[in-house]
Amino acid sequence: MNIIGRLTRDAEVRRTSLEKQVVNFSVATNDSYRNKQGERIEQTTYFDCAYWLSPKVAQILTKGTVVELTGRVSARAWTGSDGQLHAGLNFNTSQIKLHGGGKKSETVQTPTGTNNSKEKDDLPF
Repeated sequence: MNIIGRLTRDAEVRRTSLEKQVVNFSVATNDSYRNKQGERIEQTTYFDCAYWLSPKVAQILTKGTVVELTGRVSARAWTGSDGQLHAGLNFNTSQIKLHGGGKKSETVQTPTGTNNSKEKDDLPF
């Protein structure tokens, strides 16, 4: 399954009880449709994501980054401390493709003085 969404918080690296590292992050996906009355309805779905292959990816998974994820989805349900029933979606991802938009991608700068093309003297400006 593939999903495309925006990270809602910076990724965190956690360790399991068996000392295995996992990268956890949350992604929001947006969808819209028109109801029978012709009104546009916006719907946001949140996924709690886990990536087990390399903890280094957490450095580039920052809040606001648009990502395309490949993996499998599962649902979970629990009763909160207040007695209320809750449900959520987990996404175990095996592939991450960045589409930009996060804090780090905004601060990327191109180095100056590395233009290898020759300037032409006959430019009109």
